[in-house]
Amino acid sequence: MRLSLLLMTLGGTVAQTSVVQTLSVGGATPDLPFVVTVFLALRRGPEAGCVAGFLAGLVQDVTGGGLVGVQALTKALAGFALGLAGGRLRVGSPLVQVPGLVLLTLGEGLLRFGLLQLFHYPAGLSALMADVILPQALYNGILGAACLVAVGLAEAARERVTWR
Repeated sequence: MRLSLLLMTLGGTVAQTSVVQTLSVGGATPDLPFVVTVFLALRRGPEAGCVAGFLAGLVQDVTGGGLVGVQALTKALAGFALGLAGGRLRVGSPLVQVPGLVLLTLGEGLLRFGLLQLFHYPAGLSALMADVILPQALYNGILGAACLVAVGLAEAARERVTWR
């Protein structure tokens, strides 16, 4: 179980650094490690969400060339918070998972912006919101919905197949 958690987190991060640029729509790219973090936090709890978010964010920080630790901190906090909220919500419902993913992407982007402002980041909030945070949140929501449909279809196919 721990190995699968590590493999999913690292797989999402490797895909982010290699494949995601080809998925760019209008300059907006999804944040695959964050999508993986959110779904792991919803299904496995706050500890798994926190660890997955921290590892994914740290790898993104190291490979992205930015301030090391900002994405690790924001993704870890988001994964932990959603893991805690997951115990109080019906997380099996896509009507909770997809809007939760979009709202958490917005929150994580705002938290990251706030942390970068401590280091005098030269962009304004309105420009960053319009150009980066909102498009990424919408893209993550669409990608998350597609992932949920794919997982649902795979589970339905697995139930139909009988192994002897």
